[in-house]
Amino acid sequence: MIGLAILIPVALALGLIGLAAFFWAIRSRQFDDLDGAALRILNDEGPPPPTVSANPVPPTVSANPVPPAAVNPAPPVLVINVRGSEPPGVP
Repeated sequence: MIGLAILIPVALALGLIGLAAFFWAIRSRQFDDLDGAALRILNDEGPPPPTVSANPVPPTVSANPVPPAAVNPAPPVLVINVRGSEPPGVP
């Protein structure tokens, strides 16, 4: 019986929170354009073409290039030794 005394108020509170969220969504006009996203996926226009600059800037080369190992070093290795997992003959 004590379980019902806890579960019923919790269920009512969750229901009221859900109802409040639903009314908030209606009031903030979340459900106004239900067909817009469904129809936008059918649009065949595609992305806009890339724009070309009249004076393109050449890429710059650094005088001191950073070696790849310094940019993305290998992560350290973590070794966990659990007691009793040593090979035979190791104290």
